Amino acid sequence: MSGSKYQTFVDTSSISGGNAAYVEGYYEQYLEDPGSVEPHWRAYFRGIQGGELVAEQPHSEIVAKFERLARDRRPGSHIAEVGGASAEAFEKQGAVLRLINYYRMRGHQAARLDPLGIAALPSIPDLDPAFHGLTEADMDTVFNTGTLAAADQLPLREIIRIVKSVYTDTIGAEYMYITETTEKRWIQKHLEGNAFQQRPSVERKRDLLKQLVAAEGIERYLHTKYVGQKRFSLEGGDSLIPAMDEIMRVCAERDVEDIVIGMAHRGRLNVLVNILGKSPKDLFAEFEGKYKAEDLKKAGDVKYHMGFSTDVEILGKRLHLVLAFNPSHLEIVNPVVEGSVKARQIRRNDERGERVVPLLIHGDAAFAGQGVVMETMQLSHAKGYSTGGTVHIIVNNQIGFTTPNPIEARDGHESRTSRYCTDLAKMLEAPVFHVNGDDPEAVVFVTRLAMEFRNEFNKDVLIDLCCYRRHGHNEADEPAVTQPLMYNAIRKQPTTMTLYAKKLVEEGTITADDGDAMVQAYRDGLDKGENIARTTLGLVGNKYTVNWSNYLQGTWETPAETAGSLETIRSLWDKLLTLPEGFELHPRVAKIWSDRAKMAAGEQPMDWGFAENTAYALLVNEGFSVRLCGQDSRRGTFFHRHTTVHDSKTGQSITPLRHLVPEKSAFVVNDTLLSEEGVLGFEYGFSTTDPDSLVIWEAQFGDFGNGAQVVVDQFIASGYAKWGRLCGLVMFLPHGYEGQGPEHSSGRLERYLQLCAGDNMQVCVPSTPAQFFHMIRRQMKRSLRMPLIVMTPKSLLRHKLSVSALEDITSGSFKTVIPEVGDLDADKVKRVVFCSGKVYYDLYQKRAENKSDDVAIVRIEQIYPFPRQAYAEQIAKYPNAEEIVWCQEEPENQGAWYQIKHRMQVPLGDRHRMKYATRKGSASTASGYLRVHNAEQAAVVEAGLYGGEVLKGG
Repeated sequence: MSGSKYQTFVDTSSISGGNAAYVEGYYEQYLEDPGSVEPHWRAYFRGIQGGELVAEQPHSEIVAKFERLARDRRPGSHIAEVGGASAEAFEKQGAVLRLINYYRMRGHQAARLDPLGIAALPSIPDLDPAFHGLTEADMDTVFNTGTLAAADQLPLREIIRIVKSVYTDTIGAEYMYITETTEKRWIQKHLEGNAFQQRPSVERKRDLLKQLVAAEGIERYLHTKYVGQKRFSLEGGDSLIPAMDEIMRVCAERDVEDIVIGMAHRGRLNVLVNILGKSPKDLFAEFEGKYKAEDLKKAGDVKYHMGFSTDVEILGKRLHLVLAFNPSHLEIVNPVVEGSVKARQIRRNDERGERVVPLLIHGDAAFAGQGVVMETMQLSHAKGYSTGGTVHIIVNNQIGFTTPNPIEARDGHESRTSRYCTDLAKMLEAPVFHVNGDDPEAVVFVTRLAMEFRNEFNKDVLIDLCCYRRHGHNEADEPAVTQPLMYNAIRKQPTTMTLYAKKLVEEGTITADDGDAMVQAYRDGLDKGENIARTTLGLVGNKYTVNWSNYLQGTWETPAETAGSLETIRSLWDKLLTLPEGFELHPRVAKIWSDRAKMAAGEQPMDWGFAENTAYALLVNEGFSVRLCGQDSRRGTFFHRHTTVHDSKTGQSITPLRHLVPEKSAFVVNDTLLSEEGVLGFEYGFSTTDPDSLVIWEAQFGDFGNGAQVVVDQFIASGYAKWGRLCGLVMFLPHGYEGQGPEHSSGRLERYLQLCAGDNMQVCVPSTPAQFFHMIRRQMKRSLRMPLIVMTPKSLLRHKLSVSALEDITSGSFKTVIPEVGDLDADKVKRVVFCSGKVYYDLYQKRAENKSDDVAIVRIEQIYPFPRQAYAEQIAKYPNAEEIVWCQEEPENQGAWYQIKHRMQVPLGDRHRMKYATRKGSASTASGYLRVHNAEQAAVVEAGLYGGEVLKGG
């Protein structure tokens, strides 16, 4: 609309400050559907938006325009009478629309969410009609309902009844912070429309009661049969069971194939039996300490940490259910589930998450308090990490361990700052549906609503199941000691099943005898060890099922063909070095591209970047997938990898490895958000689901792996010992002492070695590009899947001596020990120095400088499993050696020394005592002063080669 026409409309229209609220409501209607308003209004609103139709416009702007218009009007213009309606009527209409909007925004604060009724409800003046100038005299006046999903016009009394029933009964919806108008309108339509008025059928109500009978029945049975044993009861949050059942129903209706569930210990046993169909007989055997012989070969875990997978039939459809293994670190399972879901979706080419759905069940205090929740949610739409939206259920029992979390949070409470435990959802603009757990019909309604929202918009959605915890943190606790008032109320509170059965009896849906029969039938089933709540089909399997037994065939000594043919390598590099016509590389990258062409031709020694990319290319060419993720992995933190390159003029990027196999994206490299715990957990979950993908997580510096220590301790290092869970995850941890201070030197080698036992994982420190190449390929070519921890280089990436010849990767394999490479007379060697990593080159150069011919330097490239035989062979090689020395850059209390000295001593017998040269013990990993670092490094090298004050006896 031109400026003159727009001004003409303003000058001749009847709008004014007095009816601004009414027009604002009309503006809301315009935003939802521009075609639904009159052409001249549409033009006016478009003018307010600067001539552009956008999804949303701040309402403050339109209100401000109306207020300015009111000030500018001359007395006697159009304020008093507009089209037969008074300015007062316009103001009343605007007040009604504001009242509706405030119920949408703040109704959740007035909702009856607490089953115990002890959480104080605040006074919210915005929800009082009087606050908006509406009186009893207006109650029977018919008003326009605006965007309310109801009749276009209704009496005020009916409008208030609708918004109260929708927003302040047993459901409290939070969604008005969402930016996208389409998402808000969708929620309003489904909350306010007919859907909420349609109550469950008689058959569905009886089914709901059966589920509550099962939820309560298993807990009471365990409570009386296994007195005093921990089970982390669900009692008080019983409606979780019908909520999960409803999710399964929606998934079955939409032909979902897999649901992957992550949850902590609260209610886990209940879910195992009543949702996944685990045999009560098997559960009772675990309570009684009866285990299968094969289970005793593993370290095992407590019953409420164990995972489970099965197929069930629901609505005539087969659905595969997975309950992920989870330690007591509560929310740490979140990224693990997401990673597993992502791998399953990729296997099915399920980009939108229509076939595999993640379901995460949280505790209120843990959800609000643990940082991995935020890290995982921040991944939800990140490239390479989206799973199509996650359904979150918070079992909000209002108490974290012994600290209360009132549902209506007030200032000064003990366990968190935010009003709700779910407030993190606002970061994602994910809707939250708070619901009273003692209203199972409302629970089922919001569960279906949440699932449909997730499916419609591929976004996370939260259900805050407001309930209580009938017992203490575990069944041996006495919670009344710390929460006397709360537990006084709980003792008086009938169970959810009792309340719902009473309701159904009162409305005539069932008789009292019907309810009693359901309870008895469930108990009779438990007495027989039978599951009458859910029938499992067992693991039926499908074309996507992985036979993990194939990856337990090998051992650490099983040879693997890791070399590549020269013809294939050169053919692959021809493709990798070919860029689109006109693609202009940055001059520094162009030099790397030129050097790689020479390396492929054998005209120049290989560097680390060439060897690594060659390993990936060969794996992709052989049918494997590669997934490499880290905070700067595409380029490489140290400017060495360049799997992705950019046009220096257009910014266009290309990842040549992605195009080696056109029919599928077999190579994925992601620059991740600045998260260690969340991302590493995700990659672990992915790796445990897809054994044919080489999954690599790279720390920006090895030290940063500290931020993901829980994932390493509880999953990567111990997952197989506890749960028999195989995982081929690789961790790249840049490590080396170059004077960069205490946060950029050490990958904390000692921590990983401390976790090594029972051949649970590999720890390697490769010192050449060829070793790196063979190590990467061995991880996939061997019929074994165990984690691989790699101390990767920094300065060695460009070290003039740390290079390899092309023939080193067209033949040979990974060497766990690299012998002395010099031309020494073994009989004349008086000292043998063993080492790993970068310090080797410092030792080598110092020895060359001094022209020493009686010191042999041997590299141990795989520190765990320790290569006993290869090491012993090196000892035997030098019969006249007088000293055997371990030399490391790290302080004495760090690095490998304390973890391997006993293994190194065994072949020496009584003939030698192992000596060692290290930095002195330190609470910090490295000095922050370059001069100090240089002096320390020189002393370590000198002591390693020739003895000195740093050299110590073992």
